[in-house]
Order: sequence, then C-alpha cells, then structure tokens
Amino acid sequence: MTADITQLWNTCLQTVETQLSKANFSTWFKQTTALKEEDGVVYISVPNEFVKEWLMTKYHKMILKTIVDQADHIRAVEFVITRLTPAPTVAPLIPEEKNELPLEGEYINRDDNLNPRYVFDNFVVGPFNELAYAAAQAVVKRPSSAYNPLFIYGSSGLGKTHLIQAIGNELKKQFNDKKVLYTSLEKFSNDYVISVQNNRQNSFREKYRKFDAVIIDDIQFLSGKNSTQNELFHLFNVLYDQGKNIIFSSDKHPNHIMGIEDRLKTRFNAGMTIDVQEPDMESRLAIAREKSMSTTYPPDAEILMYIATAVTGSIRELEGVLNTIAMHSEMRQKAISLTEVKQLVKNSVKPKKMISIDSVVKLVSDYYNLDERVIYDKTRRKEIVRARQIIMFVLREDFNESYPAIGAKLGGKDHTTVIHSYEKIKGEIVTNPHLQKELDDIRILFK
Repeated sequence: MTADITQLWNTCLQTVETQLSKANFSTWFKQTTALKEEDGVVYISVPNEFVKEWLMTKYHKMILKTIVDQADHIRAVEFVITRLTPAPTVAPLIPEEKNELPLEGEYINRDDNLNPRYVFDNFVVGPFNELAYAAAQAVVKRPSSAYNPLFIYGSSGLGKTHLIQAIGNELKKQFNDKKVLYTSLEKFSNDYVISVQNNRQNSFREKYRKFDAVIIDDIQFLSGKNSTQNELFHLFNVLYDQGKNIIFSSDKHPNHIMGIEDRLKTRFNAGMTIDVQEPDMESRLAIAREKSMSTTYPPDAEILMYIATAVTGSIRELEGVLNTIAMHSEMRQKAISLTEVKQLVKNSVKPKKMISIDSVVKLVSDYYNLDERVIYDKTRRKEIVRARQIIMFVLREDFNESYPAIGAKLGGKDHTTVIHSYEKIKGEIVTNPHLQKELDDIRILFK
C-alpha cells in the first residue's frame, strides 16, 4: 500500500508541476510526501502549519481532483504536519505533537460534492453582495417557493462558489430529508458525454433528477455545447415542474452568455437574477479582518486598513495578499511591519493606471473626431453609440472600473447596459481585426 500511495502522490506532483510556476511548486510541494491511504482518505505530510493552511486554501481543489483522476475511490485529502527528528542523519518524518487531533482535513462529500467549509457563518456580507446573500437566505427559508431558479453572476473571485455551496450546506442542515447536489457545468457536461458514449443516458437523467436541489457552477461554459444545453433544458423543466430548487452561477448575466439557446436564457431569468460586484473599501476591510483572524500573527488595524485600501481587485486577490503576509510572518515567527507589508503589496498587486473617466472619454472622443459632450447624451446615433461602447469596454478592461460606476458617469446608464456593451466589444474583437487595431491605437494614448 505504501508503494502504491507513494506512486499515486508522485504522479499527482508531476501533474501539479505542469500547472504552477517553478518557484510556487518548489515552495509548496517539494517537502511533501505521501504517508498513507485509509478508507478513501490520502494523508500527505507537510513541514509546518503554514504550508498546510496554504495547500488547504489555495491548492486543495486542484490536488483532490488530480488524485481522484488517478484513483476514483479517493474521497478526501488530509495534510499532516511533520517534523524532522534531531538525529544527525536524515531522519524519518513523524507527526508533530499537538493538543488537537493530528489528522485534520477537508472532506468533499462525494454524494453531493459540497465543501463543508463553505457556509453562511463565514461568508462576509457587504453592499457588494448583500442582495445575493439575502436571496440565498430566502431560498433556504422558503425552498419550495422563493426565487426559483436563483442565478448569481459576477466576475471571478467574488465569492459566488462560496455562496451557492453555502445554500446547499444549509439546506442539508435545515432539511434532513432533502437531497442536494453541487456540480460544475464542466462536470455535468462530461457526465453527459460519457453517458452517450456508453449508451447510458437514462442513468444520467435519473442521477440528476433524483435531487431536491441542484446547484450548477460556472454556467457560462455551457456556451457552444448544444447537446448539453438540450439535456440541461429538459432537466430544468423536470426539476422546476416538481418544485425543486435550481441554483446557477456564472461570470456574466445569462442574457450576455454567447452561444446558448434563447429557451435556456428565458428559464435562467424566470426566477431571481442577481449580480455580485467587486467589494468596496469597507467590505474589503471586513473581509481582511475576517480572513486574518485565523492566522498565527494577525495584522494590526493599521495594516488591515492599508491592505483594504491598496488591494482593490477581487476577494481572491485580497486573500492572496493576506496569505503572503501570513507566510512571511510565519517564517519570521513574528508580525511584520507596515513598511514590510507595503513592499509585499507593491510586489503582489498590479499597479492601477491613474486616469479619470473623463480623461478616457476625451481621449476616445478625440480619436473618433467626436465632441466629448455627445457621449453623455441620450442619442442613438451609430457612431456615438459605438464610441460609448468602446469607452465602457476600456474602462472595465483596462482600468477595472465597476459596472455601476461606469454607467453612473456616462449619463446614468444602468449597469446592465454597461455589461452588454463590454461583452459586445469583447466578443467582436475576436473576429474584427480592424476593431482590435483601433483599441491598440487608443491604448497608446493612455501611456
């Protein structure tokens, strides 16, 4: 068994190495070894608490998937802190003595694919996600009547997966008889393709239709998958007609997902469709405080305020900076200073280009020989609409402005209008080299 599990872990490491930079792989995986496999759980040796926490929070999903791809009976991975004995020669790794149970880990329930760490209790709520959170709570309180389907969308790294899995975990907690399933669109599609190849479509349908709540993540990857769309259409109808819960997430509004049928878009919009925005400064501060509480050397209030102000991207980026700070504190066995944090943030976060929305409007208007004042007018003249769409695209793509901020500045446009403009230009770039050339010329003006 030891040889088998060692080989399994080595194969896993070979796969992981191809997906990471050389530095990241060396830092986090070089000192890991396989200890044993027991009852479908693989135990991996790690050198310290920080490496354990980093692997659990940042790479656990990738590790588990890689192992399961090699051995589908595996259901979980646990990380065990080990240390070298003080013998002068290379000593065997032995478990570090702690007052807590040594074999802690994160179980993904193979029956429903839910991560037990994704719960409402540790989900930080702010203005950027409070509507989505309220809708999620309503689904749990009134599962047979509230917001069905629930469709949550927003950019990557804003906590959508946490929120929709929290719904599943809470439904299981509140209703013991309810069967819940969480899956990604990619997994759903792969299951369907395999069922076709093996002529087991009926088994596939029975598998998904038996659940009381079906949660599907990353629905945008449905684009272009016609057979999968047809199967999802019929699954939706069956679940909906039976009053079962259907929950989706996507990186964009269902109306702006290219390559999916209108009949599906209609169904996605039949319940409640809510977006999650990037967090404001106060929300980032609350998230930073919450995430840092479990670290050995939590940053002080001044440092947390600086991080919340400096890191203006997704929650995932914020967590990355906090993890970097925790790593340096752990290595030095003390909290690091604000000066050191500023240096770390400087190296970890892409600097934002400093330019006002008005300046972007003027530069783009000048490029197209337009009076910048007409951009704010409620006109449908083709050349003005086009310039306005490009301005919206540039503000979002190059300067990471929020959709509501762009809409408010450009004549009080609704944020859905901004999303539509952004997606339109983004999609057209692929097939229109002339448009790409215009954008390249415009971007030179910002330098």
